[in-house]
Amino acid sequence: MSESKWFRPVWLGLLVVISAAITIVFTCVTPFAAFAVIAAVSVPRRDAVLLAVALWLTNQAVGFGLLHYPWAAPTLAWGVALGVAAVLGTLAALWTFRRLGSLPSLARSVAAFGVAFAFYQLTLFAVAAMWLGGTDMFVPGIVSQVLVINAVTLVGLFALRQVVAGAALLIRRRRAHASPARLA
Repeated sequence: MSESKWFRPVWLGLLVVISAAITIVFTCVTPFAAFAVIAAVSVPRRDAVLLAVALWLTNQAVGFGLLHYPWAAPTLAWGVALGVAAVLGTLAALWTFRRLGSLPSLARSVAAFGVAFAFYQLTLFAVAAMWLGGTDMFVPGIVSQVLVINAVTLVGLFALRQVVAGAALLIRRRRAHASPARLA
């Protein structure tokens, strides 16, 4: 199996596992904006959107299955709102990252992060204001904590991406050195 065939599924699977762990640790804060940016940077659009959905499903499975979120209409409605916000944030990150293609990757990533975070938070605030209540959860102190969690997660995800890419390069080099002549 070539590196290109295994790399993407391993990378996406690793992101899902990390999101599950973060959901367990932070309970009500999954850094969807951070995951949106790493997806925009590292996988095609279709995979990025599918990843957003997979991360949301993972968040909900951990929440209801392990953390015992209540099976009540408002909780389920917030779950749907989180999924919509995660996908919108991912689409915003993708659009921003690609739209700013002439800029260095770091600038594009920072801009995509800002836009994804804003879309995510504004979507949830709109849902709170119009239907579900809970706008008091969007005070600057809480939003800034969520921003920090997303930013730290994004830095960690970029570091992990470098480690995984380095491992893939090392594997590719080892395979190149194991030429058929050496094996004969």
